[in-house]
Amino acid sequence: MIIKILGSGCKKCVALGENAKAAAAAAGKEAEIVKVIDFAEIAAYGVMSTPGLVVDEKVVSTGKVLSAEEIGKLI
Repeated sequence: MIIKILGSGCKKCVALGENAKAAAAAAGKEAEIVKVIDFAEIAAYGVMSTPGLVVDEKVVSTGKVLSAEEIGKLI
């Protein structure tokens, strides 16, 4: 599973990345967490407000920091 965090690397983006890592661990899934900071690549996903969360190339959240529990339901 590949989880991408879309954003500039701000506090919210870092928090979303940590929550995604925790959610994958809690679900017992092996996940690669990838940070995407290139705004052209972020825009290619159609994400206009960061942080964005992409799971296996599907955008599942934009503009907010999901909790580990919320991310767990999406993966």
